[in-house]
Amino acid sequence: MSKDTSSRKGPDSRRKALADHVLSAGSVSAADLADLFGVSLMTIHRDLDELERQGIVRKYRGGVTAQPSGVFESNVAYRMKSMQRAKDAIAAHVVSMVEPGMAVMLDDSTTALALARRLVGITPLTVVTNFLEAINLLARERDIRLMALGGDHDPLHDSFLGMSCVDAIESLRVDLCFVSTSAVSGGFAYHQEQHIVSVKRAMLDAAARSVLLVDHTKLGRVALHRVAPLSAFDRVVVDDGASAEALRELDEHKVVHEVATTS
Repeated sequence: MSKDTSSRKGPDSRRKALADHVLSAGSVSAADLADLFGVSLMTIHRDLDELERQGIVRKYRGGVTAQPSGVFESNVAYRMKSMQRAKDAIAAHVVSMVEPGMAVMLDDSTTALALARRLVGITPLTVVTNFLEAINLLARERDIRLMALGGDHDPLHDSFLGMSCVDAIESLRVDLCFVSTSAVSGGFAYHQEQHIVSVKRAMLDAAARSVLLVDHTKLGRVALHRVAPLSAFDRVVVDDGASAEALRELDEHKVVHEVATTS
């Protein structure tokens, strides 16, 4: 992208290009963005303020990031691009658990979305989810009975959350629940946001069996809120990028786990 081209962009198109760049880079300084887009630092900060308001990025002193922290989760657009190979491997590993005639619940994780893509053909099947991406994907499948969980739409996660969603979940009972989370450490699953935690806990309570899907980057990390002990899951599935130390920690906490092969 040349400075001349980027400087001629209107605010909306520039902000879209700026968001795409940050989502691709992960983190970048405001000064570098101003130089890349050929605009003033003040203009870049105005753009970043608007993108932060939309939940796409988070500003910090001197720069901006789309990456998660122990307190903030990444925007869904960033999560859709990250660890795709590991998520696909995990989905391929667990899809055999799903049988025709089951009722399956999926959370709003991009790992569960990778599984949703593999459910076509396993029919009849009932799928319950609060993730708009999964709803749009499965709504086209005539042989899948899709139940969309309502609630307040959260643009950061592109999912439906809040008490209305929790109430809807509590009125159901499913055979299998697949969820992911942001961090796993010390025998517990963690997430950064309380309103996400309440929905995940309700999903676990509504399922006869539950499976935690986590790529290896989430192992050995903590976030602000505990979701549940790993013993609450019938199994934990990770990809083969997990270190021997991380797998040993799961063994020490007597966690039933399986490793999905990416190759």
